[in-house]
Amino acid sequence: MTTPAKPRSHPTLEGQLLRLGARIRDHVAATSAEFDLTPQQAFALRALNKPASMQTLAKVMRCDASNVTGIVDRLEERGYIERQVDPQDRRVRRLAVTDTGRAARKRLEARLTERFPGTAALSAMERERLEAALTRLLETMA
Repeated sequence: MTTPAKPRSHPTLEGQLLRLGARIRDHVAATSAEFDLTPQQAFALRALNKPASMQTLAKVMRCDASNVTGIVDRLEERGYIERQVDPQDRRVRRLAVTDTGRAARKRLEARLTERFPGTAALSAMERERLEAALTRLLETMA
């Protein structure tokens, strides 16, 4: 009979990453709400760096295109994005961020990063090492 493994007295790396992810989601939700956006609307606004179809946006957001319709409708109502005719195929509509949307996105991104939880407590060397480790982790997950 094998002896069960002792529980670790400290969290695993993976457990810490899950906790970090939850805190990041909370931060994004709170910051999005300051701009009267849902986290999904903020994600869509930030994801549209160039005109794209609803299908492309849905892939980036990892959801069904039918879910994107409501998000896009609300962003369009606020004047943040507009639907344009695709020059290659007039039957297709592309989503493009307006000047108003670009200004809102710039303010949103500044707010998301300026008060990012915990990073101010890190030294320059810790920030550099963490950034390198996260870059490597993200590259292996691509």
